[in-house]
Amino acid sequence: MGLFGKKQKKADNVAVEEKIETATAEEAVSTDSDAVQTNLVFHEEWQPSTQEKYVLMFRHQQLPTLKPNQLSISGIRLTRFEEDILVEAFIRNALSRAVEFDMVDLVLLDEEGQPIVKGSFDLSEMGEMPALSCVPWRFFFEEESLLTDTIPEEGWTIAFELKSQAAEHQLDLEPNWKEQLSEAQIEHLQQIVAGLPELKKDEVNFMGLEAALKEDASFAVTVFIRNGSSNAISIEQLPLIVEDADGDRVCQGSFALNDFAVQPNTTKPWTFIFPEPLVHKKNPNLSSWKVYVPNA
Repeated sequence: MGLFGKKQKKADNVAVEEKIETATAEEAVSTDSDAVQTNLVFHEEWQPSTQEKYVLMFRHQQLPTLKPNQLSISGIRLTRFEEDILVEAFIRNALSRAVEFDMVDLVLLDEEGQPIVKGSFDLSEMGEMPALSCVPWRFFFEEESLLTDTIPEEGWTIAFELKSQAAEHQLDLEPNWKEQLSEAQIEHLQQIVAGLPELKKDEVNFMGLEAALKEDASFAVTVFIRNGSSNAISIEQLPLIVEDADGDRVCQGSFALNDFAVQPNTTKPWTFIFPEPLVHKKNPNLSSWKVYVPNA
């Protein structure tokens, strides 16, 4: 969010950016090669003093021109508030129409282009930004967002962090499953996975798919292991508990897994078989049931 009127803790004016650089994100491809000049506009939440207004007007005049249909952000000043950082920046709109922002992701970079701090900001309070305009705004990065202990006094830049669209969650099948299942069965599993609730970022969970008491008195449960992170997860040992519709513990055991991994942003089905000695309830009520990993 823009932090206008936030109480200052310990101000320490540092890092006035002398070399103005911009990071732009094109909204549309433009064939117009004419440069675009923006008009400086002050939001009602930031009414600078006369002296500060002249400084901002001068800095605005020094900004490079934009191409049509671009949005740009350029750093003005960085101030330390104890361990937190307040960054003032110009947001420029080179579109021929007004725009409104919602959440934006920003990153502060050092002179070598390495990230210093990242943050997400709600710019809805800015309201409608006029066409061909430039609005000064403030961004408050808290200490826990810092990615380094060193904050440069000069040479830093601020940029929009453009995040690629998350890939669609996929079904992850082991080769032996692919060999044993028909195309129709695989498609059915894919449809189930596609219809499951969306995972939160980095969430990993387990969801029961099928459960049955076998003729040899063992108990088989097939689960979906769901990985919502951007990294593969490896599982070597997995304790599981199954409870039936009566809330009774049907079986409990721990499974050793060899070279078992669930790829990023995928769901892997797996069947676990509890041998007869680990089955505590011989006639479970499977009208509904759940499987879960016990708390350590």
